Amino acid sequence: MANSSRRLILSALPQIAPSILAADFAHLGDAVENVSGAGVEMLHVDVMDGRFVPNISIGMPVVASLRKATDLFLDCHLMIVEPDLYVADFVKAGAQNVTVHQEACPHLHRSLQGIRALGAGAGVAINPATPVSTLEYVLDMVDLVLVMSVNPGFGGQKFLPLAYDKIRELAELREQGAFSFRIEVDGGVGLDNAEQLCAAGADILVAGSSIFGTPDPAQSVTDLKARSEQARMTRV
Repeated sequence: MANSSRRLILSALPQIAPSILAADFAHLGDAVENVSGAGVEMLHVDVMDGRFVPNISIGMPVVASLRKATDLFLDCHLMIVEPDLYVADFVKAGAQNVTVHQEACPHLHRSLQGIRALGAGAGVAINPATPVSTLEYVLDMVDLVLVMSVNPGFGGQKFLPLAYDKIRELAELREQGAFSFRIEVDGGVGLDNAEQLCAAGADILVAGSSIFGTPDPAQSVTDLKARSEQARMTRV
């Protein structure tokens, strides 16, 4: 399928982004079709190398297969060392947004420039122990900031409440600087915290086990959307 629109253009906020890491890889196409029918616009694709994080997940071939199977926006989260070496391959495979970790990029500004030069949306992620202040000089060039609300590497972890303060801080910086980046949160997201996360300022909720780990993933998406939309009028 064509991969012409690479910017993070969404019809409405907040958005639910199902994380395919939690899906059944033997039936990945069916899983994607299921949640697509629930009205999601984007998929979150976690890429792990066993070095930056203590786990190994998927690579470019799976992204390319997803691109052939769906028109949904593919948001690729690179939890890998030396991401600059692989960004072009992921964009070629079909990634429309590529998110790299602040902690993995010694020259973060250059890394983000490289992503944008390829025509993709550029995202930056920060781990739980990394302060928002480390992103001060790149907020004008990112399409997305991903707040990790668990330590990355494995799905199904318990949500870390420190993420709320980071989301609020990012929302305030966005308003003060008139920036346009979206705020995404990943890790332990579910019905018990979706509304509060969106009220704090989150635009995109990444959810894995709370969608694909349930008997009816499509209904779980619908329920998460309903909870997150309740926060629209109370957002800070």
